[in-house]
Amino acid sequence: MTPGASSGWEFEAIGTRWHVQTAAPVPEAVRAEVRALIEEFDRAWSRFRADSLVTALARGAGAVPLPPDGPAMLDLYAALSATTAGAVNPLVGAALARRGYDASYGFDDAGAEAAPADWTDRLGWADGMLTLTVPAIVDVGALGKGRLVDLVAAAVDGPVVVDASGDLAVRGTAQRIALEHPYDPARAIGVWEVTDAALCASAVNRRAWGAGLHHVLDARTGEPVRTIAATWAVAGAAMTADAAATALFFDGGPAFAAAQDVSWVRMTTDGRVEWSPGCRAELFLRADSVDS
Repeated sequence: MTPGASSGWEFEAIGTRWHVQTAAPVPEAVRAEVRALIEEFDRAWSRFRADSLVTALARGAGAVPLPPDGPAMLDLYAALSATTAGAVNPLVGAALARRGYDASYGFDDAGAEAAPADWTDRLGWADGMLTLTVPAIVDVGALGKGRLVDLVAAAVDGPVVVDASGDLAVRGTAQRIALEHPYDPARAIGVWEVTDAALCASAVNRRAWGAGLHHVLDARTGEPVRTIAATWAVAGAAMTADAAATALFFDGGPAFAAAQDVSWVRMTTDGRVEWSPGCRAELFLRADSVDS
């Protein structure tokens, strides 16, 4: 959308700032619909809410109604887990909470704890029910915000850009998006023009606390990732791009992205930049930063 010919709507939701850019102001009826779908999604999946479905499961094993997003999200989680050799796991919530990223945002580190490797035996999503055989904290952070971005974009008529602080969906228009340097927010390592697609990014400088702690944990160990600093992924759907941006912190990430038809860029913690075959991002690179 061209500057001066668009209208912006900003609001806070799920702990982050949202920007919805459209050619005309978003009608109040559509805004109410967006607020309602965000509330429904949050009440189902937020481990930070005392009244959510996943919090109810964390308090005691059993079953709750399967949210409409459940099958698509958890099926994609199963693919993430398989491709990353278990590094991504929706039962990582307890490990995150133990490292300090808990419902109260206490940020007190109690040490590493691996998530259960047999999560698919413990967590079920069939016959209209979400079930756990033992209490556990479900965390959908690997792809949940991307899924919600897709829902918000679908609720708004006409060309739209939905930006949920790093997860963007672009529909009916084109957008040039800067790839923020993970160690210097005033710089970009490149730009990526996105048309009728989604770009999702993740970085270790976001949701970081304590001595080197951040939100991207290896579920197999409960330790933060130390080799990848930032990832960017482009796909048709934001949920897919979000999942790939998470997978790319691990060795199986490129294989997951290829299987899901995702283009990507990632930066290692020592400053090298890698990208997928055919990636169309315009990267600003020094020769010593390229990993060929």
